[in-house]
Amino acid sequence: MLKRGHKPKPWVNNSQVSVFVMSLTLMIMLLVFFLVFRSDDSDGEKLHLADDSDDGGKPSLVPEKIQKQKRNGFDSLVQLHPTREFRNGTDLIWQVPESPKGVLFLAHGCNGRAINFWDKSPECPDCIGLPEERLLVLHGLAQGFAVITISSSRRCWTLGEEVLLIKDIIEWWVHRRKLQKLPLVALGASSGGYFVSVLANNMKFSSVVLMIAEGRFEEIDIKRDYPPTLFVHMPKDLFRQQKIDEYVEVLKDKGVDVGVVECTEFPLSPNLLGDRIPGLDQTLSRRLFEFFQEKGFIDQNGYMKKDGRQIKWKKALEEKKTLLLDKHMVPHVQEELNLAFAYHEMTSVHSDQIFNWFESHMS
Repeated sequence: MLKRGHKPKPWVNNSQVSVFVMSLTLMIMLLVFFLVFRSDDSDGEKLHLADDSDDGGKPSLVPEKIQKQKRNGFDSLVQLHPTREFRNGTDLIWQVPESPKGVLFLAHGCNGRAINFWDKSPECPDCIGLPEERLLVLHGLAQGFAVITISSSRRCWTLGEEVLLIKDIIEWWVHRRKLQKLPLVALGASSGGYFVSVLANNMKFSSVVLMIAEGRFEEIDIKRDYPPTLFVHMPKDLFRQQKIDEYVEVLKDKGVDVGVVECTEFPLSPNLLGDRIPGLDQTLSRRLFEFFQEKGFIDQNGYMKKDGRQIKWKKALEEKKTLLLDKHMVPHVQEELNLAFAYHEMTSVHSDQIFNWFESHMS
């Protein structure tokens, strides 16, 4: 029994309450910090910290898939040994892996050629192997796809007779290689994306990918069996994004399965060019990175300030006599600068999602 006037002893004194509140606050702050800094990009890919900038700026965030994607990352899986032929006034370059499970047609953009997709080799001495194109081919071969690339007859693809011409070439080649029972898929970038969107209404694809292109759906009568379509685009191009949003709904209304992958900008790092461009070593890669910093082409975190086509990096490099870049490497570096800015460029960065799309529609 408690005596009159005696107050019961509290379960928790003030100091314990203070400690509890401080601990709870600290836990909440740590949780918020963890959630913020583990943020994924639009694809759900993890981000890694790159090297700190010299001027004390924040470390830049580099997508994990870009850091892991190396120019020679497929050396243990597949080698490029293409065959080059000419038919109906154009060239086609192809390679068939052992036990292929599908056929992939790749269509370049304006000013592109079939030779952009393959490394220079005895089989193709004119090939130039642009970094993104060759990685798409390597991904395709590693996934078991027979890959064929064909050059357009002009600077860009045309959407009239050339559609029937390429249809004839692909069907002829598939039959000659005895691949006609395999699923056929296609990927086209920019002008090649427009071309594939029309070609897909004229021949049977199990699925297609339109890269940095909204397609020409206002010009074709979309059939009910139009193939599942994946748009891989760069949201910085606002006009194209709006058209893709519009065409996604148009295709869905026709009963077509549609997907969208957004490609966002990423920072350069000292090793990035060397990792992605064959023939460009890491010493030169680091010196180019320092050069871009020195000229103010990239910000303190490594992000491109402008599209690679808009900066005069080639002229500035010519004036810097102590830093030499083989002229054959210029288009390769240009492509990676364009890709890092992420406005309009061929990309292999999202190859996993692209080939998952193909394989999920091959049944």
